[in-house]
Parts: sequence; structure tokens; C-alpha cells
Amino acid sequence: MAATDHAPRFGSIVAAALAVPGVAPMAQTEGSEVGLRYMRYQDSQPGLRRITVDAPAFHANLRLGPEWSLQGNLVADSLSGASPRWHSSISSASVMSDERVAADLKVTRHFPRSSFALGASRSEENDYVSNGVNVQASVATDDNNRTWTFGAAVARDRIDATGGGYTGTALGQRKNTWQVLAGVTQVLNPVDVVQLNLTFSSGRGFFSDPYKAFDNRPDLRDQLALLLRWHHHLVGDGSTLRTSLRGYRDSFGIGATTVTGEWAKPLGDLFTVTPSLRYHAQSAADFYRDPAGDPSVLPLPPGFDPARPPILSYDHRLSAFGAITVGLKLELAVGEGWTVDTKLEAYEQRGAWRLGGPGSPGLDPFRATIFQVGATRRF
Repeated sequence: MAATDHAPRFGSIVAAALAVPGVAPMAQTEGSEVGLRYMRYQDSQPGLRRITVDAPAFHANLRLGPEWSLQGNLVADSLSGASPRWHSSISSASVMSDERVAADLKVTRHFPRSSFALGASRSEENDYVSNGVNVQASVATDDNNRTWTFGAAVARDRIDATGGGYTGTALGQRKNTWQVLAGVTQVLNPVDVVQLNLTFSSGRGFFSDPYKAFDNRPDLRDQLALLLRWHHHLVGDGSTLRTSLRGYRDSFGIGATTVTGEWAKPLGDLFTVTPSLRYHAQSAADFYRDPAGDPSVLPLPPGFDPARPPILSYDHRLSAFGAITVGLKLELAVGEGWTVDTKLEAYEQRGAWRLGGPGSPGLDPFRATIFQVGATRRF
């Protein structure tokens, strides 16, 4: 939903909802667990119900003795609905559909004060294929109160899309991305844990969206993100406050800030309720153009030359906006290591909600709901 998402076109929707992208978790279970999850995503604009995504998923984290563990995820999502109304080369009345299957697998070797992991991933839809490999190493101090984490990943993508605008078709286009991460997790005291992660990624290749009218983007993109997390446990009532602050900057000219807060509150021995609130604000890409703010760019930009199209995009994800996500998660322990949970999130994006500067004018409010239900078995 935001321009900082850099997964495949529709895969980023599911990745944002089902995973924590690009960072090491605050803590990992010592045992094993398997789980099933289903997600439904629905977005809309005033007078137009747009995209629906249904995504069943499976995950497993298995301890294979004291020295080895195996982690895997599998998701198959299907997309359907009207195409976006925001500056798309396809009519808003058009019906579009897509399917994607994504999987990743990671094996970890555990040592007394460290670990080393090697993983691979693949995501495939009818017009986009992504393959990746990654490595990660963690080293803890003698008292286990501080853990350093380092990681690297490489992804190779192939795009075979047919669209409109400048790019026309994107058959056989390529995009290669590499990413490095460095982080530290510190236990401050029995009730406070903090984590700091710095991630840098660099991509070369095809970044344009062939389904957007007159979309022609630079063929390189560098991204830098700094994430700070703080978890605080309230001994009196057993609840935990989880907060994070993320800063982001890329070579497209986008700067973004995201603030997130969650409060996990136990209700007796069986129930846990977790309300959450997230605010995201970003500036526009240097080459983003808003037809409402600059009518001269439509129907064709000044000096348009189809043989040498300028760097230009009308994609609302590259605009300046603010967005708020409100969520509520309910978790129930049902005995013998089983838990079931359900989560509902409501997202809304508006140009006027951007703090720290003006938002892009002329875009209708964008709304989305994300519903999840899952079951997990720990053993």
C-alpha cells in the first residue's frame, strides 16, 4: 500500500499482513510450532469496490534437536476485482484477476552463543517470478543480554506483463536486488527489550509498472531503512506494550516515517486481546506527477516523445500522503499447545493526513480492510 513496499505487485499486500519483512524478530521460540492462516484483503475508493485478495498460508518452525532448526512458509493468494482508478492504463470498470504462490525455506545451525541460517524463497504469479537466497548470522554475549545480527539477501525477478502507457509490454524484463542488514537486540532489564536494525537494499533493472498509464521509472533504486523497536512488559497485569519507529529514504526521493504501537493484554488464562495503531507518512517521489495538481500532464505530458519517454509516474503509491491503520487481535489458548486467533485491521490513506509537509492533491481516499484467522500448534 505504501511505496516503501518492494515485493512483487500483489505479493506485498500479503507480505505486509502475514510477516515482518526485512528484520530479525525480537525473540524466537525454543520449541517447534506449525500453523495455518487465512487472510482476506479488500480495498475500495468512494463509489468503487476494488481489489479482493484471498490468501491461505501455512508456516512451520521445527527444532531438529538442540543444534538445528527448519523454518518454512507457504502462501497461495488469489486476486480479483476492478482495476485501480488512480491513473491506470486499464479502465476502472475492467475486471482483473491474478494468482500467486510463494514459498520460503530456512535452515539454521545453532551454537551455544550464536547461530547461522541459510534460506531460499520463490514467488510466482502469471506475470512475475521472483527467486531469492539469504543468509543470516547472530552472535550473543556471554550473558545473552545482547545479540548482534547480520544478514544478506539477493533476489532475481523476471517480469512478463502486458500493459499500456510508455512501457507497453514488459516481456522478459529483469530486476536484481541485493540487501544487507545489521542489527542489535538488547535486554535492558527484566521488563524492557530494545532492538535497532539498519537495512540497505539496492536494485537494478525494471521498476516501471506496465499496468499504469505513462509509467516510466529509473532503472535503479537504493533504499535505506532504520527500525527501532521497544517491548515493555507490565508486571502488574501481565500485559506487554510493543512499539516501533521506522525511518525510510530511497533514491526515488521518497522519505517516510512509520510509528506503530501494540498492547497485548491477557484476559485471564485463556484470552489475549491486542489492539494496535499505526501511522505512516511519506513524501512523493521526485518524478511523481499528479494530474489534479498539474492538468497539463494529461492526456499527454508536454514534449511527449514515445521514442524517448521521460521519467514519470502517476502511481498513487509514489505520492505524498498519510495513512492510519487500526487493528484488533483476539487470541485464545485451547489447551495441548493449541492457540487460535483472529485479527481485523482497517487502513485509510489520504493526502491531507501527511504530517511534516503537504500531501499530494486530487486523489480520492483509499481504504482497505484486512481480516485474518489462524491456528497454531506449539510442541
